[in-house]
Amino acid sequence: MANIKSQKKRIRQAEKARIRNKAVRSELKTLVKRVRENVEAENLEGAQEAARRAYSKLDKAAAKGIIHKNQAANRKAGVQKLVNKLQ
Repeated sequence: MANIKSQKKRIRQAEKARIRNKAVRSELKTLVKRVRENVEAENLEGAQEAARRAYSKLDKAAAKGIIHKNQAANRKAGVQKLVNKLQ
């Protein structure tokens, strides 16, 4: 454990950010899973709505630095490919 006051604060901040980032990454996986479930059920409108939500969250996560922008783009492309299967 650090003895320096500022380093103790950085440790606390990093832990809060780690927990917050973990929750966001978990939510992203869930949103992509919802798209996949709708595609398997052949529910086009449900899949499109779930994809729209996933796009928004992926963009926000990339903007905040939780995931890399290229990873967000790759995931969005994968989601769109799933939705396009139904059309």
